[in-house]
Amino acid sequence: MIVVLLLDFLITGAIAKWAIFVPLLMRLDVEPEAVLAAYRVGDSPVNVITPLNAYFAMIVTFAQKYQPDSGVGTVIALMLPYVIVLSLLWTLLLVAWHLLGLPWGL
Repeated sequence: MIVVLLLDFLITGAIAKWAIFVPLLMRLDVEPEAVLAAYRVGDSPVNVITPLNAYFAMIVTFAQKYQPDSGVGTVIALMLPYVIVLSLLWTLLLVAWHLLGLPWGL
């Protein structure tokens, strides 16, 4: 999860990151469903503050509509608390799911 979270700042495409982790972890005998769950937990919260995200310029433009002096740093500073809280909550949910022994997929 942490690797995906950090890699999200360099590679924004989901398929490119996914192509790295699935074959690697399948060779390590990790269930593909567990890999998908961990990947989504690491990937989803960071998308809003990734400057390479395709929609980031649009988010900054909308922010400038309501606060003309806002920019990239303003958007990242405003969204960072949400990213931290969501990352922690998603991680706790993933760990709880694993500890309870619930199935990863149907």
